[in-house]
Amino acid sequence: MKDRGYYKKFGGAYLPEILVATFDELVEIFQTAKNDPGFWEEYVEIMSTYSCRPTPITFAQNLTRHFGGARIYVKREDLNHTGAHKANNVIGQGLLVKRMGKTRVIAETGAGQHGVATATMAARFGFKCTIYMGEVDVQRQRPNVFWMERLGAEVITVTEGTRILKDAINESFRDWVTHMDTTHYVLGTACGPHPFPEMVSYFQSIIGQEARKQILEQAGGLPARVYACVGGGSNALGTFNAFLDDPVDLVGVEAGGEGLETGRHACRLSSKDSSIGVAQGYKTYFLQDNDGQMRETHSVAAGLDYVGVSPILAQYAETGRIRFEAATDQEVVDALSLTIQKEGLIPALESAHAFAQAFKEAPAMTPRDIILINQSGRGDKDIFTIADAFADPKWQAFIKEKAEGYHA
Repeated sequence: MKDRGYYKKFGGAYLPEILVATFDELVEIFQTAKNDPGFWEEYVEIMSTYSCRPTPITFAQNLTRHFGGARIYVKREDLNHTGAHKANNVIGQGLLVKRMGKTRVIAETGAGQHGVATATMAARFGFKCTIYMGEVDVQRQRPNVFWMERLGAEVITVTEGTRILKDAINESFRDWVTHMDTTHYVLGTACGPHPFPEMVSYFQSIIGQEARKQILEQAGGLPARVYACVGGGSNALGTFNAFLDDPVDLVGVEAGGEGLETGRHACRLSSKDSSIGVAQGYKTYFLQDNDGQMRETHSVAAGLDYVGVSPILAQYAETGRIRFEAATDQEVVDALSLTIQKEGLIPALESAHAFAQAFKEAPAMTPRDIILINQSGRGDKDIFTIADAFADPKWQAFIKEKAEGYHA
């Protein structure tokens, strides 16, 4: 990785002085662990025995037949423990916490899957745990809030700002400044100050390492295209990393929301609404106005409405190595519905962005072509949002009744 966590002009560590020593410790612990072959072996062993790795790839034969173009394969991170790719990162960071001798972890969460994964890791390793979650996300991701609390985590609802992911991150940093000696912040995506982008990408690289080997064995060749949704960037970087040196088109799919022309979206790299800035400890593309104030974002998927993006992805966007596209809320809901009906797979709304873009492009390809979609998580958590999106009065009434009972 580049010096001080820079990826050309992106990245870095823009920190208040009070956090410098804490980050120096984290950098040293992480680099020492990376250089220790036994650390990666321990990590893989835990992921194999506790988190169901390696996750398989599935040939989507019905979708392939439906579109009549490329052969479609799906990397099944939904089968990872806690239902998403998030466990890969938190287990790795949990091992670092043990090395540092700290006793408490904190985390931010949007869709809730990172929060559940962190609470699970804390239960496994015996740490105290606090999760910060924006009020908007608490309302639309109630099942995950329930499980975080059952796992023993304290879930703190963030009511400031836009009450979504970026505000939860701000509150997590405030907590960390106050409790540095005992606490580690388990940042959930490949953003933030160095070493988080590198560290999260390192642990998530297990996805791509598995997927490349699996697709060669199962499909008989490399994919022509690999698709992954992009919020902060952890599942995308984890999937893409193993294919960077191959002649493979890598496609990151951002949240097009209600359409780029409306301004109600979360596209940092596939729209002209973003600009380079510094916030939350690092330099990247942010959705911000001319005065540097962060814009409100929108997505049907709680995990994709972050205002910034990984500095690593920002660099790949500038070099053209990764292509970035946008999928609207409606396209995502349609792709989700089709995938459920044709394959019996239930992608998370975040993951469905990758499916939506793949479905746009697959028909123009040939049966000789292979495409691989990373299903970064499963859609159980989205039941309330999906019921609304499908506009089914019977189920909307049922969900409303249950949700009100839970909220009470």
